[in-house]
Amino acid sequence: MLLAYKATNKEGKIVSGTVEAADRDELITSLKRQNLRPLTIVKTNKKPGEKRSLFGPSKKVKLQDLVVFTRQLSTMISAGVPIVRSLSALAADSESPAMRTALMQVTKDVEGGHTLAESLAKYPNIFSDVYVNMVKAGEAGGILDDILKRLALQVELDASIKKKIKSASMYPIVILCVTVLAFFGIMLFIVPKLAEILTGLGGPGAKLPIYTEILLKSSHYCTIPSIVQHIPLINMIPGINKMPNLVLGMILMGIGLFYLKRYIDTPAGKYKFHYFLLHAPIFKTVVLKIAVARFARTFASLMGSGVSVLDALSVTGGAIGNKVIEAELKAAAQEVKAGKPLSQPISQSKYFPPIVAQMLLVGEETGQIDTVLVKIADFYEEEVSVLIDGLAALIEPLMIVVLGAAVGLIAASVMGPIANMSKAASSTE
Repeated sequence: MLLAYKATNKEGKIVSGTVEAADRDELITSLKRQNLRPLTIVKTNKKPGEKRSLFGPSKKVKLQDLVVFTRQLSTMISAGVPIVRSLSALAADSESPAMRTALMQVTKDVEGGHTLAESLAKYPNIFSDVYVNMVKAGEAGGILDDILKRLALQVELDASIKKKIKSASMYPIVILCVTVLAFFGIMLFIVPKLAEILTGLGGPGAKLPIYTEILLKSSHYCTIPSIVQHIPLINMIPGINKMPNLVLGMILMGIGLFYLKRYIDTPAGKYKFHYFLLHAPIFKTVVLKIAVARFARTFASLMGSGVSVLDALSVTGGAIGNKVIEAELKAAAQEVKAGKPLSQPISQSKYFPPIVAQMLLVGEETGQIDTVLVKIADFYEEEVSVLIDGLAALIEPLMIVVLGAAVGLIAASVMGPIANMSKAASSTE
C-alpha cells in the first residue's frame, strides 16, 4: 500500500514523503532505521516521486539534486560503505522530498534482495533508462563507483545545456507573449473604434488601402459575433454573447493549447512534432546538434561501461529525446544485428552528420569507440554552446525589428486613410 508520512530527523526538522509498504509497522521500522521519528502516517493514492500538474504527472527532482546524490553515492561506495547504509544516509540527508521518498523505497527494495538498478527503475521520473542501464552495467562489472562518477558528469553536462537553452529562450518567449496580447488588444478594442472613425470620415463606400481592409477584416473576425457565426460549437458556452472579447479569446487559446499538448503527448503527435523541429528553420540546427551530442555522450558511456552495442543503441535512442532519430537508431540496430558495423547505417542517416560516421569507423577499426565518441560529444556540445549564445544575441534585435514593423504597419493602415480623407475634405472646401 502507499503510505504518506511526516517525521522528524535527528536535527529536529520535519521531513515528509510517500512510500510503498506492507503496513504501518513496516514503515515505522524503516523510518527508525534512518534515524527518523514518525509523526503521522496515512494512506494515499499519490505515487511516490511524482507531483500532479495541469497536464499530468511531472518530475520534481532537480538535476542538481540527482548530481549531488550520484556523486555522494559514488564517494561512499568507493570508501567501502555498504550500499544499504549509503542509500539510507543519503535518503535522510536529501533536501528534495521526492528524492528522499524515492531513496527510502529504493533502500527498502535493496534490503529485500533487489539490485540497485532494479530498484531505481521503479522511478522513471527521476532515474532515466540511461541511468538505470549504466548502474546495471556497473553492478555487473563491479565498477559501480566509477560508473556513478561518469553518470554525475553526464547529468551535469545535460543540466548545463538545458539551463543555457532555457536562459536563451526566456526573452523571446516573454516578447512573443506580450506581442500576442498586444495584437489581440489592438484588434479587439482599438481597431473597431478606428473603423467607426474611418467610416464617419469617408462614408460606407469609402475606398480604403488593401492593408487597411485586411486589418479591419481581421479585427472583425476576432469579435464574438463573428466567432459564433463561423464556429457553431462556441454557442454551447454559457453566456457567450455577454462575454468580453478578450476573455473569450483567452479561453479559446487555452483550450487550443490544452488539446495541442494532448496531441503532442500521443506517439503520432510526438513523432510529427519532433519531425517538425528537425526541419524548422533555426530550430533544426540546434535540435540536431543537441541530439548528436547526447547520442555520442550516452553511447560512449554505455560502451565504456561494458554494455553491448545493441543494448546501448536501444537505451541511447530513448535518451536522445527525439522520436525521429530514435526510429533511425532502431533501424540501425537491426542492421548491426544482421552483422553490419554501426558506422554503415549511420553513414546513410538523413540526420547524422558525415563526421559522426567517419569517427565511428575510426573507432571500430581501433577498438576505441567510446573514446572517439567522447571527442564527438565534446565537439558538438561546444557547438551547441556557441550556437545558443549567437542566437541569444541575434534574437533581441530581430524581435525589435519585427515588433517595429508590426506597429508601423498598423499605424500606416490607420493613419494613412485618415490623412488622405482629411486632405480630400480640405480640397473640396
